[in-house]
Amino acid sequence: MSLRIQFLPRLLLLLVVVFCPVIMAQRPGYTDTPFLPGGKWRVHDSARPYPRIVQGTPLFTAPPKDATVLFDGKNLDSFASGNGKAKWVVRNGYVEVNGTGDIGTRQSFGSCQLHLEWATPAKVKGKSQGRGNSGVFLMGRYELQVLDSYKNPAYSDGQAASLYGQQPPLVNASMPPGEWQSYDIFFTAPKFSLGKLQAPARITVLHNGILVQNNVAFIGATKHRAVATYAEHGAAPFRLQDHGNPVRYRNIWIRPTDTKKTR
Repeated sequence: MSLRIQFLPRLLLLLVVVFCPVIMAQRPGYTDTPFLPGGKWRVHDSARPYPRIVQGTPLFTAPPKDATVLFDGKNLDSFASGNGKAKWVVRNGYVEVNGTGDIGTRQSFGSCQLHLEWATPAKVKGKSQGRGNSGVFLMGRYELQVLDSYKNPAYSDGQAASLYGQQPPLVNASMPPGEWQSYDIFFTAPKFSLGKLQAPARITVLHNGILVQNNVAFIGATKHRAVATYAEHGAAPFRLQDHGNPVRYRNIWIRPTDTKKTR
């Protein structure tokens, strides 16, 4: 065996030790955030594997007869911004984020089936979390991330269809920028008794017809760079996030699935 062959494994090991941290440092995410329950991954961990890519087919589903139509392309009467009128721009059958703040439903909901369609800007600007970012906050607390995740690396628990800061999707079913996508969400509200959590919120999600979250429990209400926690609450509006990117939404309808009446 020549000296060159003998020392080749050591050379390769040295290259891995030297360059691997540099490569990992270039991945979006963090290395100094707290560990999620279980201790394997940190919140927004830059080393957490990316979901594999699967081509989805968006489901442009008409509302069932018993659904409450929240946005049919005409107006935002079912939404508000703070204590005032929702100010996002409505045109051509969709509503677009415009920098005026989040909007939330005027009605409160608990467990539900929720359908909505969304599109990130066709003209790509920014990268990672700065590209086509928005979110669906169930009960105003539990976020299903909206993001342009088509050939756009982002920390895996922050990409499209992730439970933000908690759980990546099973696969990346994202469509190209500017194309309409669909979320079909089946959400079970958390249960509390005397201020204590009895059962966590759970969610199943189809992204463009592909199962991406399968009855996954939320760790708690969504947080950035911190471990989520619970605090007792009742039915609440769901919210669409204004993250500064002109994301579009259309065909939003909901079917409450719990036995208690919403208000």
